[in-house]
Amino acid sequence: MKAKFTELELEAYLDEALGPPDMAAIEAELRHSHELVEQLAAINSRRDAGVHSLGEIWRRHRMSCPTREQLGSFLLGVLEQDEAAYIQFHVDVVACRACHANLEDLKRRQAESHDSVVVRRNRYFDSSAGYLRQDET
Repeated sequence: MKAKFTELELEAYLDEALGPPDMAAIEAELRHSHELVEQLAAINSRRDAGVHSLGEIWRRHRMSCPTREQLGSFLLGVLEQDEAAYIQFHVDVVACRACHANLEDLKRRQAESHDSVVVRRNRYFDSSAGYLRQDET
């Protein structure tokens, strides 16, 4: 029987770097395939032994992901056209779940009212007030 998933796809699965449909397909297959479970265990064993491919390192450390600051600038529409196009491609075509989640969080924060921001900041301050040092005079 031909393997349904490549080792590259399984590595991406372990890194949670696949889109939801691909993640779900592997999870569904894992319920029925002892061979697939063993294949994933072998990949994990190799990783635990310190053997990593360049692709694994690249994915695990999200080297191709824009920073949160870049994502914020993207939402504000202030990036150069090439950089904005890359982010659009990264989120829409590559379907990077981490960047998509960051963008959604930034959109929610952008939509917050000024009053809710003030309330949240005051809660942060109130929760840490006893931990702040007072100047000794």
